[in-house]
Amino acid sequence: YQRDQVGALAMTQVIQSAPALTARMLEKQHLWRPALTEALADRHSSPRPVPIPLAVRATAALVCMNVAIDHWTASGGELDLIDLVDEAFSSLG
Repeated sequence: YQRDQVGALAMTQVIQSAPALTARMLEKQHLWRPALTEALADRHSSPRPVPIPLAVRATAALVCMNVAIDHWTASGGELDLIDLVDEAFSSLG
């Protein structure tokens, strides 16, 4: 995104316009959840198995990213993606 905003926007628009690509992106993100959850658990020195609240936070982080990307794409790249991600995370409270 930061190196090539135009290219990132074009790729995101292609992914969002093709249901199969959107499904694959969501599938990949689903596969990232365990690693993200483990990283949060390590950061917080949490016991294993990982507590449910950390798994929820990991999932919420991915949803925040997707919502921010959706708004950024809908704006045609006019809105700042970093600000949108920050806003999404801030809304979690």
